[in-house]
Amino acid sequence: MPFSRSKTVIYLFAIILTLGAAACGSSSPSAPTVAADVTISIVGDRASQSYTPNPTAMRVGQTVAWKNNDTTAHDATQDASRFASGNINAGATSAPVTMSAAGTFTYHCTLHPGMVGTITVQ
Repeated sequence: MPFSRSKTVIYLFAIILTLGAAACGSSSPSAPTVAADVTISIVGDRASQSYTPNPTAMRVGQTVAWKNNDTTAHDATQDASRFASGNINAGATSAPVTMSAAGTFTYHCTLHPGMVGTITVQ
């Protein structure tokens, strides 16, 4: 018995979804899908030395991500709440954040408020 046109479309759609999922592979849900222009390393709860480089300089339109090189979860949240990385588990990297405006932006870890950093965007 031949397939109906609608069944053929459904089967093709299922195959495309399966191939797309296989092509993605397995990764951490917090892993970025694209590389950031600038990556800031999280090195632990060390006040202004918690993020490196600190301060960080970049250009308008560039992206920044945070790589957690510590053994516990951290985040990077801008003091005026313009950006927030969300929790970043040990060894993981945040999704990239686009810095769309010039200025100096201070940020901190909401889990460890003594951890502070600064990004200057030109």
